[in-house]
This record gives sequence, C-alpha cells and structure tokens, in this order.
Amino acid sequence: MNETFQLRSEYIALCDLLKACAVAHSGGAAKHMIAEGLVSVDGQVELRKTCKIRPGQVVSGDGFTLCVESAND
Repeated sequence: MNETFQLRSEYIALCDLLKACAVAHSGGAAKHMIAEGLVSVDGQVELRKTCKIRPGQVVSGDGFTLCVESAND
C-alpha cells in the first residue's frame, strides 16, 4: 500500500498516523508494531510511539509506505 497522507496540523504522532491510514486496526496495534521495530521513518527504524511526524517525512514498513504532505499547501 502506497498512500499520501494530508496533514492538517503541524505534526501527527506516529501511532496515530498508522491508525488513521488503516495500517493498524487500533492504537494498541499501532503501538505494538512500533515497539517491535516494524516501522521506519525516513529509512530509520523508529521505536518512539509518539514520534512527531511532519510534512515531508516518509513512514514505511512491511507492505506499506506513507508519504506525509501538508494539506495547507
């Protein structure tokens, strides 16, 4: 799944992004994926569940890539 996420604020927490894009079915599942090291931000494994994701960043994992863009542009 390749998807572009339109961010309407300054940032979104990584776990909230995974839930909003239906990569994880719940916030708990998203946090588990992150804790297991299954999610990368800009090519680096990210273990912080509430890492702030901003426009221009790319979040990826097994079977998904999320490109974050500003909805205000």
